Amino acid sequence: MKEAITHARRLYRVCVVAALIVLLPCASASAEDRLVDITTLAPSIKVDLRYATKNNVVGRVMYARGQCFLREPVAKKLAAVQSMLREEHLGLLVWDCYRPRAVQAQLWVIAPDRHYVADPKRGSRHNRGAAVDLTLVDADGHALRMPTAFDDLSESAHRDATTTPEAAKNRARLRTAMEKAGFVPLTTEWWHFDDAQWREYPLTDVALESLAP
Repeated sequence: MKEAITHARRLYRVCVVAALIVLLPCASASAEDRLVDITTLAPSIKVDLRYATKNNVVGRVMYARGQCFLREPVAKKLAAVQSMLREEHLGLLVWDCYRPRAVQAQLWVIAPDRHYVADPKRGSRHNRGAAVDLTLVDADGHALRMPTAFDDLSESAHRDATTTPEAAKNRARLRTAMEKAGFVPLTTEWWHFDDAQWREYPLTDVALESLAP
């Protein structure tokens, strides 16, 4: 009975948050700011969209498709990062990109912590298609050592956290490459970067399965 009551309460919270999202306006994106699959611009970028699998912090599938969609100008910047890194025999591995606002509501119900999950009433930069979670890989596609795993919700994931010399070097290499292309790092997550112009893109709730393949 206790588990049933807990489940009912969670379901109620999902419904309430979803209703709030419906009431909040989402602006329409202009044609040039459409969501595009990053691999159409940079085929060599590796994509492991964790929320399309159970291998994530909530342990459940949240996305219907495992493709990385971003606003076209943002995707072009990320493609430029990949091009720069390839000259160093490195590359990018992407874990999260555009996130529908309805999924944001579900994540908020599971983990309502503003330090790590944006309140769906305000929206996330992922909901704008203007944020990306990623890491570095070597020429063979193997992830380089970093301070923590993806979605580590501890202070060890902070950008100023003490770590090993190798991890610190790789963290700095990733940040330098992303900043050169116009991305801004997040203080609490070494893997998260926002496009500097993220405010120009509207909060969006288009389901991933409805986007062009």
